[in-house]
Amino acid sequence: MKIIMTTKIDLASANIKQKLIENFGFKESDAKFDSNVVYKKGDILILTTNQEMIYCDYLDKEIERQLSIRPELIIFASRHSSKQKLPTLTTHVTGNWGKSMYGGRDNSLAIAQPTAMKLALLKMSELNDLGWMVCYEATHHGPSEVNVPSLFIEIGSSEKEWVNDRAGEILAETIMYVISNYSKKDFKVAIGIGGGHYAPKQTKVALSSELAFSHIAAKYAHPVSREMLLKSIERTAEQVEAIYVDWKGSKGETRQLARSLAEELGLEFIKD
Repeated sequence: MKIIMTTKIDLASANIKQKLIENFGFKESDAKFDSNVVYKKGDILILTTNQEMIYCDYLDKEIERQLSIRPELIIFASRHSSKQKLPTLTTHVTGNWGKSMYGGRDNSLAIAQPTAMKLALLKMSELNDLGWMVCYEATHHGPSEVNVPSLFIEIGSSEKEWVNDRAGEILAETIMYVISNYSKKDFKVAIGIGGGHYAPKQTKVALSSELAFSHIAAKYAHPVSREMLLKSIERTAEQVEAIYVDWKGSKGETRQLARSLAEELGLEFIKD
């Protein structure tokens, strides 16, 4: 089963959920999750929790406990918040390169699904008639303790955007497109190193080439340890073929580590 995860305490999440139900034929089932009605269409479930989704560690186990199913993929339909309040449509995988500040555990990464995130990026860009920024975000916040592939797809970055009907429609359509197609595509997968939080170079490359990004370590997370770089490769659901470095957007120690690790593992090293 594929899971679309929503929460009652997130306006963007509620917006996306409403558009999924209205536009894609989801029906109420007899099941409940966290005392909330489960909606179903084929092998896709919409689940709703009562807490912030960044704190949903071990969600795959909780779904098994409550519903007796093991998810194949979890897509978190969420808001994005920022002080700049930039209107954005974003996607990313979760985890913490170092200390946990917002959910998850220290030095722990969720399992990335690069093809799903790339397809989300492409579809959001295609549908974006709002003039908003469409981008990856670097790996950040929880949950990190999810042992099936997962990703966040988000509306940012203030209440005005979270409740925007068209944004909800775009993300609902994007989520359904990703679920229908992520297992059919074959992209070249890379770990991303460097750049800002909104990963401008990685986003541009993914939109214009066959490269699909797994975990992205923004410059503010540097230095990144060898252990964590290896973990980012291990915690990727697809085979990693390359390490991509935004050279000017990386600290020296981390970019040199990335180069040496690529050589050691026989991965392509892409310097941009």
